[in-house]
Formats: sequence, structure tokens, C-alpha cells
Amino acid sequence: MTSPSQLKVTYASVSGPSEELHQAYEAAIAPVKAGLGQHHPMFINGEPLRSDSESVNTSPADTRMVLGYFQKGQPEHARAAIAAAKAAFRTWGKLPWPERIARLRRAADHISDHKFELAVLLSLEAGKNRLEALGDVEESADLIRYYCQQVELNNGYAQPLGQSSPTEKTCSVLKPWGVWVVISPFNFPMALATGMCAGALAAGNTVVFKPAGDTPYSGLKLYEAMAAAGLPEGVFNYLSGSGRVLGDELATNPDVSGCVFTGSLDVGSALYRRFSEKAPRPCITEMGGKNPCIIMPSADLEQAADGVTKSAFGFDGQKCSACSRVYIHRDVKARFTELLVERARKLKVGFPLERDTYMGPLINAAAYRDYQTYVEQAHKDGHILFGGQIVTAEPFNHGYYVTPTLVDQLPKDHHLFKHELFLPILCLTDVSSLAEALDWCNRSEFGLTAGIFSRNPEEVRYFFDNIEAGVTYANRAAGATTGAWPGIQSFGGWKGSGSSGKGALGPYYVQQFLREQSQTRVE
Repeated sequence: MTSPSQLKVTYASVSGPSEELHQAYEAAIAPVKAGLGQHHPMFINGEPLRSDSESVNTSPADTRMVLGYFQKGQPEHARAAIAAAKAAFRTWGKLPWPERIARLRRAADHISDHKFELAVLLSLEAGKNRLEALGDVEESADLIRYYCQQVELNNGYAQPLGQSSPTEKTCSVLKPWGVWVVISPFNFPMALATGMCAGALAAGNTVVFKPAGDTPYSGLKLYEAMAAAGLPEGVFNYLSGSGRVLGDELATNPDVSGCVFTGSLDVGSALYRRFSEKAPRPCITEMGGKNPCIIMPSADLEQAADGVTKSAFGFDGQKCSACSRVYIHRDVKARFTELLVERARKLKVGFPLERDTYMGPLINAAAYRDYQTYVEQAHKDGHILFGGQIVTAEPFNHGYYVTPTLVDQLPKDHHLFKHELFLPILCLTDVSSLAEALDWCNRSEFGLTAGIFSRNPEEVRYFFDNIEAGVTYANRAAGATTGAWPGIQSFGGWKGSGSSGKGALGPYYVQQFLREQSQTRVE
């Protein structure tokens, strides 16, 4: 019999969770609910720490449901966490890499062993449906394992170099920087947080981790996994609270060696500039996207409609990789649009714990208001083919529920075609050629993901050769622009979507948390 920890699902699972997965998920609901409503500390140097005040964390699915109370961290707490991480780096950074990755692999095992409780928590805290929540947790564990594997395959990032004389021995060694600040977003509260932290830790750095204000509980669970794995005190520190309150200290403290951030372009760009204001320091930023998909006449339109629907409306479009604009060749626009509307009609909006829910709630009241604002713009300047409504009927009147929305007849340079909405709003337009489609795709300030549906190999090659995006897909019904997985698709953006040019989930990620030292010895 398969144990619960061996059952697995990814975002690209074609049929969704199996019956065994559903049963294991449902068995975890009652225990998770029984643990809600508690007061949770921050953890600095392995010790619980409380602030003078707390914030209440409620579920976006039902704001009457209190998930827990979390500390409002202050700058002095950030300074204490940085000091603890700096002290711990003296030993963690010099620990032989096999010992480091052995402990991190234990953290991955802890996450796998608790995947169903964690998935239920993600459904309640972030509003994710079962497939999205289970995929988030699975990816977290796989990210740790993949980054550990990369360290192992590269022999701890040490390799011999050439010789200029017979008595000279030279080598290149990549060494950790020191203390890294990790700032994670709400939309993948386990996977993105874990991936950034695991990259830094596997390289030998210590971490000060601050999760998004909407998902502090998921961040706490990551801390618990690291603690259960036996990481020494101070190696991994957990802060909760407002980014506005903690951000200045995290960005300017001279004892911080590096920073890794996932979030909006505006915040990421400001952080990138601020972080190296006084001296050069590495700052890895992933800053979202406005991800296009192209539909050509040769495409399998059923397959294309499946892929676009999943990418546009999975997790309510609240993914940096979500498909938010589609350029459809005019010869197939009518039929493709018809198929897309058919699929949108079938998507169930509902409470995220329910088995057949596809779209749960938006993350918070701000996103809920933004949705209504953008829908008004779409009504004014274009034509809403489907959706465009908030869902207020009982029992959804205490959450942030909206319908998937398809918008047509907007000008191609309209604000909704250019701005990252982070909502289940998909803009459609027609084009006369692949060249025209690519021109409009590449006009964006973003360059994260992009997709095409075409059965013409030359068109696909032309797309790969000319699209300005870091993550590209062709004919992917499992997700036109979404669904990357560790070791399978590297995930990183060009232009305004990322600062490093090296993707997470791929073979070059851990190297970004290291700096090179050339060693020459004459004997």
C-alpha cells in the first residue's frame, strides 16, 4: 500500500489528485482546523520571541475564520535576527557541504511527511484549491532535494583549474556570502519561500526569512520543517510583520550580505536599487509578468483552450506566470474564443477545501477591489465575453470570491494588456501573423513566461528564437504559460521580470548564492 508521503501531485497533473490523495487531504482537514486560533511567536536564534502587538490572520475564504495571531515584528527584531544569523554563519558556512545537504534533505522529508496538513493550511490561508495546494507543498520538498543534488553534482562547487608551472596547483572554489534576507510572496507561500531559503542554505549561507503579510502561518511551517531537520540555532530565523516596518532594516543593515525577493516590479526594483546603495551586494529579484500566449491557425484548438484556461485561471490568476493576454490569429479567433468561453463556464468557484472547487477566493480585500476596478475598465473600453462578477451569495459573502473573466475588443495597447493584474482576467485580441503577435508580446516591460500553440515546427522555432521571455512553452495543454517544476523547467524572467538572468528550479540557481575564490598554491 502506498504511504501518504509517497502520493504525489504537480501543477501539471492532467487528471488532478487521485482518490487516495483526496482521502488523505480530507483526513487532514479536522486536525488542521483544531489547531487554528493560536498565538504564534517569531523565532530568532532558535528561541520564540514576541512583540508588543499581534496581527490577526484570517482566511480569505471566510474572513470570520481566525487562523492564528502573529507578531508584528519591529526593526529591533530584524536587527536581532541578522545578528543571530551572522554569528551562526561562522560555523554553518564552514560545515562540510555533505553535512549541510543531509540536514536540508531531512527538512524536505519533513515537508513530505506533513504534506496533507500543509496543503489544507494553504487552502485556508491562501485560498488554494486541492491541486494547487498539494502542488505547492510537493514543489517545496522537491526544490530542497533538487538544490541539494546540484551541490552534490558540482562537488560543493570546487573544481581544479589549469597550471602555469609544474609546481603550481590552482582551483576555483565558490564560497557562501554570509547572511541572506529572504522575502517571499503570498501566492506560493511554501514553494517560493522554500526555494529561496533552500538555495541560500544549501550554498552555506544563513537566512533571515520574512514571509508575506497574508501568509505568515505557511512561513512558520517552513521554519518548523527546518528546525525539525536539526539546523543549528541562528541558521534560519523567522520574522513576521509588515514589510513597511521591517523592510528598511532588512535592506540597509550592513551585516546582510545578500537579498532574494519575489514580488511586484515596483517593490522589487526599489529594493534592488536600495540594497546596493552603499556597496555592491547581490540582490536576486523575481518581479512578475504579463504573460502572453499565441494561437496559430495550425493549432489544436481544444488543446490550446485547455492550456490557456488552466494558466489564466489556476489559483485565480494570482501567479506571476499566469497567462493574462492571448494573441489569436484572426482565422481561428471565433472558434478559439468559443472554446475558451465553454471552459470558463465549467470552472467552479467555491470554498477551497471542497473537492471540485477550481477557483477559490482572491487573497485579500485589496485584490477584491482591484478586480472590480479592472472589470469596470473592461466594460468601458472593451467587451466582457464571460464573467466580470463578484460572488456575494451565501455562503460566499464573507470571502473574496469572483468569476473568471474573458475580455475582448480592447485596444492592443490598453492598460489591461500591459499592467500585471494578478487576477483572473484574460484579455484576448486578434493578429494577422506570428510576426505581429511576437511584436505585441515583446512590447511588454515584462519577460517571464510565454506560450504558443502551433503544429507548424517552423513557427514554433521562430517563436523560441524571437520571444523575449525566460520561460517558454509550445503546445502545452497542461498549462500554456504555467506549471514549471524543479529540474524540469528553469523559472526566471528577462527584462522587468528578473534581475539575475538565472532561473530558479534550474541548474544555475544555487551558484547565485555563492562567490568565487581562486586559490593558487606553489609547492
